[in-house]
Amino acid sequence: MKKIFGLFLIALSGVINAQNNPNPGYWQQQADYKMEVWMDVKSFQYTGTQILEYTNNSNDTLKKVFYHLFPNAFQPGSEMDIRLQTITDPDKRMIKTFKVEEKEVKESRIATLKPDQIGYLKISNFKHEGVVASTKVVGTILEVTLVKPLLPKSKTTFSLDFDGQVPEQIRRSGRNSSEGVALSMTQWYPKICEFDFEGWHADPYIGREFHGVWGNYDVKISIDKNYTIGASGYLQNKNEIGHGYQDTGIEVKHSKKTKNLTWHFVAPMVHDFAWGADNNFIHDKIIGENGVELHFLYKNDPEYIKNWKDMQPKTAELLSFFNKAIGTYPYKQYSVIQGGDGGMEYAMCTLITGKRSLPSLVGVTAHEMAHSWFQQILATNESKHEWMDEGFTSFISDLAMNEIMPNKNKKQDNPFQSAYNNYFAMVAGGKEQPQSTHADRYDENKVYGISSYSKGTVFLTQLGYLIGSENMMKTLKRYYHDYKFTHPTPNDFKRSAERVSGAVLDWYLVDWTQTTSTIDYGIKEIKDDGKVILERIGRIPMPLDILVVYEDDSMESFYVPNPLMRFEKENPYPQIKRTVLEGWGWAYPTFEFSVSKPKSAIKAIVIDPSGLMADVNKENNYYEKVR
Repeated sequence: MKKIFGLFLIALSGVINAQNNPNPGYWQQQADYKMEVWMDVKSFQYTGTQILEYTNNSNDTLKKVFYHLFPNAFQPGSEMDIRLQTITDPDKRMIKTFKVEEKEVKESRIATLKPDQIGYLKISNFKHEGVVASTKVVGTILEVTLVKPLLPKSKTTFSLDFDGQVPEQIRRSGRNSSEGVALSMTQWYPKICEFDFEGWHADPYIGREFHGVWGNYDVKISIDKNYTIGASGYLQNKNEIGHGYQDTGIEVKHSKKTKNLTWHFVAPMVHDFAWGADNNFIHDKIIGENGVELHFLYKNDPEYIKNWKDMQPKTAELLSFFNKAIGTYPYKQYSVIQGGDGGMEYAMCTLITGKRSLPSLVGVTAHEMAHSWFQQILATNESKHEWMDEGFTSFISDLAMNEIMPNKNKKQDNPFQSAYNNYFAMVAGGKEQPQSTHADRYDENKVYGISSYSKGTVFLTQLGYLIGSENMMKTLKRYYHDYKFTHPTPNDFKRSAERVSGAVLDWYLVDWTQTTSTIDYGIKEIKDDGKVILERIGRIPMPLDILVVYEDDSMESFYVPNPLMRFEKENPYPQIKRTVLEGWGWAYPTFEFSVSKPKSAIKAIVIDPSGLMADVNKENNYYEKVR
């Protein structure tokens, strides 16, 4: 990580530049929003208008478009509600647990919402270029039949009015969180669905991940003057609003007659817009690397103020770490906002719960901030490839935490061990599903979590085992450089790794992410003359690093290439003499090689001394002479 790619800072001019993508013929849509919103903080209802300029950069003629209406998920009988009632391990935040006749009952919190507690988003006056268009609401999706077909390489304008109600805070968005934050305004507005080379992605909101269209957001929010807002984008009228946003030396006073303030935000080149608000927020601001303003908005709770203050310089360190490890953050603002039900990433901001210890605050901020690179700037389709976002984010945030907040002032040799342990437990449990499973369609939340976060992390650390850790870190930079702002796929990341290393890696992508096959190698036998017989028990082929320790404490290592890679990794232990053996083809169940000394002189043999290969049975990976 010593060398940093010379990434130019992306000009946020409002025009999405996808020419950086190395895939010939790549295109993507663009959606530019203008919204005005009026929030009633007493009823938690809001009204708004939206004008959307939509550019069809595809070669398709579009006759319909689709919008997400996320708040509709928070109604009894919604798909999110029924999923809570039928999945075996519902999210604990979204249910009530109690006993009936000594039997534990789990009840969906959505199922019991009353009309004034539900969420909704009602659309009216939908017009296509000024002409009323036909619309239909199906759960959390608005289907729109266009007045006239939208031709390829052309743009059009949609306008609509909307009425919304903020639901009781159950999942991510909502009012009156468990920590007393009034408004967590995420997934709150009519948002056009993504249309890409695979077609429409009009997925219902069941509680998982997101996919969006890049564009420019111009948003005006009118709200009670006592409320402080943290949001995506840049506040345009900060010296009129105040609330800690005003320039140094500017004093902002509001007349007693003033009841509401209108906050004006502009967010360029993002694919979402979120905000949080409360009438008891503290707002702090510091300047991070490259002049990025870091904003912190949190409840005035004496018990946790110190932790929030101490977390701020650590956030600046995180920004610097991610800039160096991945690439330059292209915006000039990032906000950490107390709200929601845990931690969730949005454009230029995150909402997190705030009643935490300092390590917990830094940890959740590290993870959510890292999403800015993988989910907000690279923006893979999380619904289909959730492991790329959650796994890569977990990897880099674990690495950052090991550097910035080392456990008990000591860095861990393997900060990813818990990810391996979770993966091994999932395999042992027998309920694993392929990582290619749609995020909404996992049988259990636990399996989804381990597959996306832990197995996704191991995908990267194990890639480091395959091509070398330095090449793997270079791959992250190359991937970011080549695919930022372009919705890359798993194959795009694989190709980045191949370009950096020269290895062939299709087999790895397929076997690891599209199957539940496992890695299991073992030392089958050691003959008296020093011949070692290895066996492959699992279905996934791997190259092998083997370390031999002799009775005199001398060592030698052996490398068994995987012929599918057409690649020879550099010696990870340059201080130890290494012998590169012939490749071990997948079809052969065993492999033989000879060490320099007879069995009697061998103290120990270890397959993969690094521990980075996710072999599901470590017991047969080593031989140790019995004394």
